[in-house]
Amino acid sequence: MSSSSEHRSLGKQVTSSLQTLSPIVELNIGGEVYTTTLSTLKKHPGSKLADMFTGQPKLRTDSEGRYFIDRPGTYFKYILEYLRSNQVPTQCIQDVYKEALFYDIEPLVKQLEDSPQIFGEVVARKQFLARVPYYSENIELMIRIARAEAVASRHSSVTVCVVRTEEDAAKCHNALNSLDMDKKSVVKFGPWKATPSISDLLDCIKMDIEAKGYKISFQPHVTEKGFRFKSYDFFYKFLFTWW
Repeated sequence: MSSSSEHRSLGKQVTSSLQTLSPIVELNIGGEVYTTTLSTLKKHPGSKLADMFTGQPKLRTDSEGRYFIDRPGTYFKYILEYLRSNQVPTQCIQDVYKEALFYDIEPLVKQLEDSPQIFGEVVARKQFLARVPYYSENIELMIRIARAEAVASRHSSVTVCVVRTEEDAAKCHNALNSLDMDKKSVVKFGPWKATPSISDLLDCIKMDIEAKGYKISFQPHVTEKGFRFKSYDFFYKFLFTWW
């Protein structure tokens, strides 16, 4: 082989090697541009983020040739800072936690779960709500009922029956038979086996519906005179305000 051929061959190998390593990487995360190194992105083998940049490219590129990931770019800076310096973010904890879960960066996920914000949500509140039968389904049912009543109205009201024990559930059933309303429109929560109170569950319902963008308030359901059960024991009216 001639020296010129050897030179061309060596040049191709070097170029190919550099392209394979691509030590500097430009990213477009939901419109936010970041520059980092390939080793930083692959710091945690087995993570979804590392897998994106392992082997053949798995990502689309934008018009400038930057790798594009369709995720909120605002919070990626915290992910990147953690990969660079192991610094656990102290801001936007809930949102960064979602991104850490998406990118499957297990050490960061675990450290965030130890933070008061995530610990309280995941270990305390979520575990409580997991013991309330059909909680998520009932939240969606409340929203569907409210939206169905929203036509040409400023407010929609949804009646909720909250019972903590099996005994209260039986009383609630009897009370429903005395109420002048469509039973199908009453959303029932409970019973549950956990320490949080009815007031705690009501706060959770309000919190989770507000998290979906709705403006909502609640109060004890006012019943007609002569109603033989205390209304505040079981029934509450949730008011959706549309405008």
